[in-house]
Amino acid sequence: MRIRQQEDTMIVRDKLYIGGTWTAPSSPDLLDIRSPHDQSLVGRSVQAYPADVDRAVAAARRAFDEGPWSRTSPEERQELVVRLNALREARADEIAELITKERGNPHWFNKAGQAGLTRQALGYLKAAREFGWEETLESSIPGAPFRSVVRREPTGVVAAVIPWNSPYSAALAKLVPALLAGCTVVLKTSPENSLSMMVLAEIFDELGLPEGVVSVLPADRETSEYLVAHPGVDKISFTGSTRAGRAIAAVAGRQLKRVGLELGGKSAAIILPDADLTQVVPSLKFSCLANNGEACIAQTRILAPRSRYEEVVAELKDLLESLKVGDPSDDDTFVGPLVRADQQERVRDYIRLAVEEGARLVTGGPESPEGLERGNYVKPTLFADVDNSMRIAREEVFGPVLVVIPYEDEEEAVRIANDSEYGLSGGVWTADDAHGLEIARRVRTGTFTVNGAPIGFDGPFGGFKTSGVGREYGAAGLAGYVEQKTITVPA
Repeated sequence: MRIRQQEDTMIVRDKLYIGGTWTAPSSPDLLDIRSPHDQSLVGRSVQAYPADVDRAVAAARRAFDEGPWSRTSPEERQELVVRLNALREARADEIAELITKERGNPHWFNKAGQAGLTRQALGYLKAAREFGWEETLESSIPGAPFRSVVRREPTGVVAAVIPWNSPYSAALAKLVPALLAGCTVVLKTSPENSLSMMVLAEIFDELGLPEGVVSVLPADRETSEYLVAHPGVDKISFTGSTRAGRAIAAVAGRQLKRVGLELGGKSAAIILPDADLTQVVPSLKFSCLANNGEACIAQTRILAPRSRYEEVVAELKDLLESLKVGDPSDDDTFVGPLVRADQQERVRDYIRLAVEEGARLVTGGPESPEGLERGNYVKPTLFADVDNSMRIAREEVFGPVLVVIPYEDEEEAVRIANDSEYGLSGGVWTADDAHGLEIARRVRTGTFTVNGAPIGFDGPFGGFKTSGVGREYGAAGLAGYVEQKTITVPA
């Protein structure tokens, strides 16, 4: 079932994908999906409600408890993931364009993201091929008349709940390991991604999984809450805000469900005194501002040595003022509109608050960029003379807003980097890679980069402190979707 279009301009989705079947929703009302760039109507899409969740969870429960999926071999599941990735790659350009239209992140970013999904899948596949699905352990007691068989079996029905900012990355970071493990999945997507995520449903439809294995439900927050609390769900896998993560963790605790949480961040970029700014600043462009700054790993606290503070501020000012802000479909646009008007106003409020707190506004500000008043745009904004105690330095803004914080020596830089409730990501820039690694070991975050090296997909990804619980990617991500069983047998 391909996306239906009316008048060659507007996309209409009027069916939900529940357990492998295109199904009429419990409510026929369609949600208008408008462009964050100019508020034009991109399409209309069905939304899921609790009755639809009940059907999806029931289908997933049957597929896991009674169907063949949980009893397939690891090799069969790996082959299906290989085919899934190939089907997605064949529609990568279409997906990238659709996300740009409905979400507003620049087209270059979406295209790069689609390429990254292949590397993400390969990391999971490598882990699955090397995973100890069943191992025999000899007893540590000499001459014991028994041995242990340790099996890693699928957790069960997974509720995968994802945000709007990087929908395919978040979705496949959960779907791929869950499927490799033999779980069934109800994927709850954000309303803002209703059109593009139904392309993913079409890909699953073409893949031909057994009935009930995957459902794709665009829905609002209330329906998400209903899904995560559903008694038929065994594990919750959530990416989103720390506030929402706390609420989900409380639900999981009451019901003793397995839970994985990938939450917010306020990451620091440490510029050491020996760093070459001609290399640092172009790298910070991506580390700090990719995806319109709507990224949990964005390094929005820039720590600069006092000896070079004004030099760093000046270079960053030039960078931000050089970025093209505008239509996200243009290949040379670096910063597009924010996802919704309320998100735009939230970021503007933080800019106003920073000024009230005493931060120095270097460039940008709360006003809309000239000529872009119809869209949800925020000027790339830079603040100097920021103290780490200010709210603009402590709270996740989720927009193109950077702060520069001075430090006296490395000890203070590390202290400031660690002085945060979050611990998701960060980076250091220095002329000495080995010394950068020493600094990285001292900063309490789940991921950290030296001199702009990209985050890989073979190692675990996740956060310390309030940035989350559990890990995604590679073997650690796969392990989050299995239970360990020990069977004792005669030697």
